[in-house]
Amino acid sequence: MVKTITVNLDVVEMMLFYWQSIRDRQKVSDAFMIEVAEKEDMKYLYNDNFKEESVRKVLSAISNREKVNHPTKEESRFWSHNMWMLEDLDNMNNMVRPIKVLNLDYLKEDLESNFEKLEVVFIPGHLEEYYIDGNKLIINFFNIMVDSMDETKVNLAGKPIEKYVEEKLKELR
Repeated sequence: MVKTITVNLDVVEMMLFYWQSIRDRQKVSDAFMIEVAEKEDMKYLYNDNFKEESVRKVLSAISNREKVNHPTKEESRFWSHNMWMLEDLDNMNNMVRPIKVLNLDYLKEDLESNFEKLEVVFIPGHLEEYYIDGNKLIINFFNIMVDSMDETKVNLAGKPIEKYVEEKLKELR
């Protein structure tokens, strides 16, 4: 029986600082970018074409207002997603707002899982929509979509965010 469902925004919170700093034309240290890359939850993004160094390289290029030299598909997508955040901080804030208050306690009774604790983690991803690892549901933050006509309507894969998360949590067995 599920006893707790937590929402982890650690990496997104770090990226909020990064995006705001870059938008305000402040310098962000390489040490900070490396710290983002080394966060445990970022490991889900890493493969042969996208590594910790890719995160640092892309964030550094953005910080220096440059394109990434010879990017992989994943690096290119990560760069463009981050640039999108910088171009529209209001939209970014509208994406963050619902996940900051996301309370999934109402699902505990209905979920059948071998885990007592479930964790929903949001990370700034590249290609994949989500990952599942044991008791963790890892969601690509960049896939959150805000309705341009009604910013209170926030979707993931065309579904209200709560419904999407509920469906994916049912996959955690």
